[in-house]
Amino acid sequence: MNAVQQISSILEELASTQARVGATVILAAIAALLAWLFAPRIVRTVHREVTGRILSDERVPVDLDSFDVGFPVTLVVRTIQLALFVLVSLMVLVIWGYVDVAVAAVETILGTIPLFVRVLITVSLVAATLVGIDVLEDRVDAYAEQSDALNQHQKGVVFRVLQVSVLVAATIASLSVWGVNLGGLLVGAGFLGIVIGTAARTTIGSLIAGFVLMVARPFEIGDWVAIGDDEGTVTDITIINTRIRNPNGEEVVIPNENVLNATVTNRTSLDRLRLSVDVGVDYDADIEAAEAVVQDALEDVDHVLSNPTPQVVPTSLGDSAVVLECRFWIDHPSPAKRAMATANVVRDVKGALDDAGIKIPYPQRELLGREETGGFRVEQQDRQTQR
Repeated sequence: MNAVQQISSILEELASTQARVGATVILAAIAALLAWLFAPRIVRTVHREVTGRILSDERVPVDLDSFDVGFPVTLVVRTIQLALFVLVSLMVLVIWGYVDVAVAAVETILGTIPLFVRVLITVSLVAATLVGIDVLEDRVDAYAEQSDALNQHQKGVVFRVLQVSVLVAATIASLSVWGVNLGGLLVGAGFLGIVIGTAARTTIGSLIAGFVLMVARPFEIGDWVAIGDDEGTVTDITIINTRIRNPNGEEVVIPNENVLNATVTNRTSLDRLRLSVDVGVDYDADIEAAEAVVQDALEDVDHVLSNPTPQVVPTSLGDSAVVLECRFWIDHPSPAKRAMATANVVRDVKGALDDAGIKIPYPQRELLGREETGGFRVEQQDRQTQR
């Protein structure tokens, strides 16, 4: 005796309409009691117990308090209620003699179970991916705070790489669940990668250079650098390009490939910088006395460090003057501080030389005639004669 015959024999015992109505009412009451009274309580209790055990388990390496562990309690309850409604509906169909309709409905539901399972797995993968990205972000932030080996730029790059890796893995897993041919997809992606790589080799070069800069760390955000012919303060570092703000307030965007191939000078890496200003004194002046005057002036200049001690060094014999190089240091270097320190040095040195009576000569040129021609002479004629 098959299932349909067994159901038919049971229905013969419920031949009267009153019995079928009574059975329907009892089933509806039981379903309502389970769906709207017991199901929400059971789901919430299970969720509370499981979450409490996870949060109190010291073996869990992830700090679950740092992000929202959201569990769709309402969705689970509604799913249980829907399943109870479908089950009761099928039983009511059987009670009222629509056995064939109930059997067809069951076959349809069974046929949709694989699709439902795939959808459920895909949704679970999406949820797990989002939770995994949150966990990765928290772990990277915690590591960056505890370690000096990872700066803000590197932290952002590492997180983006991990995020893309998780998304790619979740996408491949989802495609596998739906039976997509990954072999053909990978071949197509390979050809597409070749085309994109050929068309965007400059961008890819900058991308690779961005990872190299992340490892080499020649500068960080806020550093005052000179990259080739460009100079300014680093405002942003991405995987593709580096942005600096020059002393004129202009923002310069430099591809990382150019940064990697250029000479990079970091003027803030040692937190101090040596500057120099040249000053010329007359050939008739006492050079040692001029050096002492300039040295004393440098020791009292604002923004100039006393240690290391400023130095005054004669560097060349110019056309009109003996050139003295004023060497001095500043701390926490920046373009603005360099300009202020240089301006103060020029003012104070000029004032000190004036007070000491040491002349800063104008450019001069001495003209001599050839000895074999007897030289030359300048004659002054009477203005009246010239008229």
